[in-house]
Amino acid sequence: MLSHETARKVLVIDIGGTHIKVYAKGRHQPIKIDSGPAMTPKQMIEAVCTAVEGWRYEVVSVGYPGPVVHGKPLRDPVNLGPGWVGFDFHKAFGRPTKIINDAAMQALGSYRGGRMLFLGLGTGLGSALIVDGVLEPMELGHLPYKNGRTYEDYIGDAALKRRGKKKWIKSVFDVVAKLKNALQADYVVLGGGNAKRLPTLPPHTFRGNNENARGGGLRLWQTEMKHAQRSSFS
Repeated sequence: MLSHETARKVLVIDIGGTHIKVYAKGRHQPIKIDSGPAMTPKQMIEAVCTAVEGWRYEVVSVGYPGPVVHGKPLRDPVNLGPGWVGFDFHKAFGRPTKIINDAAMQALGSYRGGRMLFLGLGTGLGSALIVDGVLEPMELGHLPYKNGRTYEDYIGDAALKRRGKKKWIKSVFDVVAKLKNALQADYVVLGGGNAKRLPTLPPHTFRGNNENARGGGLRLWQTEMKHAQRSSFS
């Protein structure tokens, strides 16, 4: 099982559509920065660098709200401004930078060993699978579920508002069971802001914490993770 400890001083940035959270080793509370639909990567860098002026850090981990391939954003986020694809984060920060999907980063910080499926119940449905320490970011939310709709259409935030809490909870339990069985996971971690809306949890399921993104960002720079890097790591 991986620990959260790393010898390097890591700046961890968790980018969201409403806020950006910034964490650093030795600081227990994150800094929150407003984001929004107009925020570009350049504006994000400027805001973060201003907020952490005087902090000491050697490397940077970025949790990105969209698919990441070979350590680079595949497309611009739905809830932010343009310009993220092709942006040189390493040059902008002036330090080695690793970019990973935000759900995958939270999954990495939630990992307890074995085969873990992470599902992020937020605006959409984030997902990642970790098997014996090897992380595989996924896009399960866009797979067909039923009635011509996707998993995300049934357990995303819009579905909660459209269908009501009772039907939404029933769908969450069904989706968790189906995906857990299909991927042969030992257990499931439910993260994201809507996980707290579940009064009880499905079998072999644990409630995650958005703050686990910090632990995931630290784990990206652990020595043992270098031997288990997949396509989302730079």
